[in-house]
Amino acid sequence: MPNRSHGAPALRRVIPSGSCQPRRTPALTAWDDWLTALWPTSAPFLTGSFLGWKLQSLKMSDEEFDDESDANEPEKEGEDGEEEKKSAEVEEERLISNPLTEEIMKEGLSLLCKTGNGLAHAYVKLEAKEKDLTDIGLLQNYIHLRYVDLSENQLRDLSPLGSLIHLLWLKVDGNRLTSATLQELPYLQIASFAHNRIKDTKGISHPRLGSLNLKGNEIQVISGLDPGKLANLHTLELRGNKIETTAGLHLPKLKNLYLAQNSISCLEGLQDLVQLTTLHLRDNQLGTLDGFSSNMKCLQYLNLRGNGITGLQEVAKLQVLPMLRALVLLDNPCADEGDYRLEILVLLSRLERLDKEFYEQEERMEAEELRQHRQEQEQEQEQEQEQDTEESGPGEPD
Repeated sequence: MPNRSHGAPALRRVIPSGSCQPRRTPALTAWDDWLTALWPTSAPFLTGSFLGWKLQSLKMSDEEFDDESDANEPEKEGEDGEEEKKSAEVEEERLISNPLTEEIMKEGLSLLCKTGNGLAHAYVKLEAKEKDLTDIGLLQNYIHLRYVDLSENQLRDLSPLGSLIHLLWLKVDGNRLTSATLQELPYLQIASFAHNRIKDTKGISHPRLGSLNLKGNEIQVISGLDPGKLANLHTLELRGNKIETTAGLHLPKLKNLYLAQNSISCLEGLQDLVQLTTLHLRDNQLGTLDGFSSNMKCLQYLNLRGNGITGLQEVAKLQVLPMLRALVLLDNPCADEGDYRLEILVLLSRLERLDKEFYEQEERMEAEELRQHRQEQEQEQEQEQEQDTEESGPGEPD
């Protein structure tokens, strides 16, 4: 049974007027000790105002970040890395079973709301972080949970979450998961599996999922992301994995894609990302910029910091992106070339910001003059070549 200090009293602090706050009557006060026994199987209570407010308040802090927050996280190598691996193996062997209990549920339950049929109330939020949990089978009895945080535990199996058909928000960062596979959850909108041991992107098929966080795992290949089953996915976080290519991203509704700190050397399959507005590719192994497509008509922000782009001729390949307004090229060899800022603006006239600085009007005027001058030179060269061809005339017939 839930602890009263995590239930109705907290409700007065966090639930705005007009939402799911129950009226404090003597009868309702008496319910506090047995409310979680009331678990009707009706549809979830999903009003627009409540859902929008709650998802905003619980939004994961790492969902969006600028180019300054992509700090390097180098892996240990050599003897230190071997010792860490052996230590992890020993820890695996010594892991003691520690299931979720009613006592932990009492401590972690909060946010009292009406159930779907409006005839009862139930606690819909659970926070059970850093409990060393190995088993969450008890959650199958709490079908009205909508917001669940099980971060920093020892979980390998999330199958009991399949019973939480009203779940909207899930965070299971820092566990021992090797897969993000879950039974389809019809209302799930935000899910974070960061810093686990997940090997692939298969088994993720939640029709209302909008934001998916898989950073800091061991993913090498992007596969199994079905656009038909992920029709509302707009933000995908894959930073800090082992991905070598962008192939497999067939998600036309995707708007924000974070692929920093991988091993990407090849850009493939980007032509399907027709609604993408933000793309992070910092700290990868790109030497060329082949792979961008004119289909990417919405891309406005591109972070390529810390790659191996050597020449400005590669930057010219970004001219196929008509809406590109902000570009980050710091820590690439091409950023050391003379008149770097000016030359980039000559190539990409619509650009508003390069690296951390916006272009000034004086820079734009100078770039425009240089662009026109070069165009005139090219026209003159073409005319001279045409004249030379005419003067030489056709060869004598045999």
